[in-house]
Amino acid sequence: MIKRTFKEIAAWVSGEAVGLGVTPVEVVGVSTDTRTIQEGNLYIPLVGENFNGHDFVRAAVEDGAVGALWQKNQPNPPADIPLIYVEDTLLALQDLAKNYLESLSAKVVGITGSNGKTTTKDMVTSVLSTTYKVKKTEGNYNNHIGLPLTILRLEEDTEMAVLEMGMSGRGEIELLSTIAKPEAAIITNIGESHLQDLGSREGISEAKFEITTGLRENGTLVIHGDEPLLTEKVVNSPFHVITFGNSETNDFYPVQIEQKSDGTYFTINGEAETEFFIPVLGKHNINNALSAIAIAKQFGVSIPDIKKGLEKIKITGMRTELIQGKDGVSVINDAYNASPTSMRAAIQLLQDLKDYGKKIVVLGDMLELGDNEETFHYEVGKGIDTGKINYVFTFGKLGRKIAEGAKVNFSENRVLAYDDKQVLITKLKEVVEEGDIVLVKGSRGMKLEEVVNTLT
Repeated sequence: MIKRTFKEIAAWVSGEAVGLGVTPVEVVGVSTDTRTIQEGNLYIPLVGENFNGHDFVRAAVEDGAVGALWQKNQPNPPADIPLIYVEDTLLALQDLAKNYLESLSAKVVGITGSNGKTTTKDMVTSVLSTTYKVKKTEGNYNNHIGLPLTILRLEEDTEMAVLEMGMSGRGEIELLSTIAKPEAAIITNIGESHLQDLGSREGISEAKFEITTGLRENGTLVIHGDEPLLTEKVVNSPFHVITFGNSETNDFYPVQIEQKSDGTYFTINGEAETEFFIPVLGKHNINNALSAIAIAKQFGVSIPDIKKGLEKIKITGMRTELIQGKDGVSVINDAYNASPTSMRAAIQLLQDLKDYGKKIVVLGDMLELGDNEETFHYEVGKGIDTGKINYVFTFGKLGRKIAEGAKVNFSENRVLAYDDKQVLITKLKEVVEEGDIVLVKGSRGMKLEEVVNTLT
C-alpha cells in the first residue's frame, strides 16, 4: 500500500499541508471509511448526498489515522490534527491514486464490458500470477472511488495490476482509464445492461470504448471480435488490436468444447496439443478465458503456465457457481447480476448439462433495461427449450413477463410466477428432488441468493 510522507502526498494532490509540527508525518495506506481505519492511514473524507466524511475526521484520528484531507469549503477544520487542504477530496483521492501508480513500475490491465468483467478479471489475474506479482480489483471496487482505493493498496513491488472498470453512464470509464493508464485493455462484450441510461447498444459500445482514452501509446486492446459494434471502432486503430470469439476470423477462437459438471474443457486455434480447463460452467466463459489467454501471451506467459493458471482460477462468488445443496440437489448460483445476454447464456448452460434429473430455472427481474424491458424479459422466456428444462419459476413484476414468454411453449403447470419470494421457495422445495439441478439467476436487486441459501 502507499507509503509516503504527508508533504509528498500534499504535492501529488496540489494541496496545502498544515499542522505537521517538527516531525515528518508518514502515511501508510488510506481509508475513506472510519470503520476500516488502520494505524498510520490517511483519512480521506468524502462528501455525499446523505453523509459528510468531514464529520468523522477526529474519530478517524482517534482510531489510528495520522491525519486527513480537508475540503476547503467545509467549515470548522480541527486545528490540532495534521490536514491537507484541497479543493475537492474526491478529486484529490483520484489524483493521489494516479500519481502513486505512475511512481510504480507496475503494468496495468484494464477490463470493462457489459458481461463477464469480474470473471475475466479473475481469469487474467490467475494466469498472470503464474509469472508476475499481481494485484486485482477486489469485490465491486470498480468505480470512481473503488478503483483509486485499489491502486493505493498496491505494494511497491507489484508487477501487474488487473483493474475492473464499471460504469452507470457516459464519461465514467474515461475517467477510470485516465487514472489507470493501462498498457492493455479488454472489452468483454456489448450487452443490454445500462440501456436505461445509454439508450442503445451503440451508446453502450461508445461508453465501453472509453477505456481506450487512457490506453498507453502502442497499447494492446483485446476485444470480442464477433461484435460489429466493437470491430468497426478498431479500423485503423492506433493500438495493437487482438480479437477473440467463436468465429474463425478471430485471433483466438475455440476449436473443441466439452462441458462437464466440474467445469469446461476446450482447445483453441494454434494450440491443438493443449487442452485447457476452467473450473467454471458455461461455454460463454470460454470467451472470457480466450481474452485472458490473449493478455497472458502478450505479456510473455508460457502456454503451460497459462494452462496452470486457468485450472486454478477462483471466481468471485455468485457467478455460475455450482454448489452441492441439501438432499442431493445441485444449484447453479448466478444470482449476482443479470442481463438478457447473460441470462440466455446461463439457461443455455443448464440445457447443455447432462446426468441430472429435473432441470429447473428460477429467474428474477433484469433491471436497468430501459423502454423495452418487458420485451427483453418475454423473449428470454420464449427462448427456453421445453425439451431440456422441466420447470420455469419466476420472481418479480418483470419476471412475470419471462413467464408469459415461457408459456408460449410450456404447459401452464410447468411455469410458475411469484411476487412473494417465500411462497416461491416453498413451492420450489415441493418440486425439487434428489438428483435435480436448479439455476438461480436475476439482477442483484432481486436478492435471489436467498433462494440459493434455502437449497444449500
